[in-house]
Amino acid sequence: MTTERPAIPLAIALQYEAPGAPRVVAKGRGAIGEKIVALAKEHGVPIEENAGLAAALSDVELGDEIPEELYRAVAEVLSFILRLSGKLPARPQPQPAPPGSAAPAGPAGGPPATAGPGRR
Repeated sequence: MTTERPAIPLAIALQYEAPGAPRVVAKGRGAIGEKIVALAKEHGVPIEENAGLAAALSDVELGDEIPEELYRAVAEVLSFILRLSGKLPARPQPQPAPPGSAAPAGPAGGPPATAGPGRR
């Protein structure tokens, strides 16, 4: 019989100042991870729980910018947090096309241009 252990918390703190990419300014597991989260809460820093992204960011050295392959994932988290805090306006909801109207064509008369989550 095996007993399950609770997962050791992993916390990663990012800082963003333009120009440039966000930087990893703190990271830790266990008690250190819990302290990072506690300090963030104490100072009103928004927290996003994303184990996969935290694991990927844990390989980034302290003080280094995040790698390009994580830009989209981090940008989606940052925009979500900014929207929640009211620092970024909510995304406009798409309006349905009037009955009988055609959707605009995409580039070179191709399929309609669409924007998915996190795209503009």
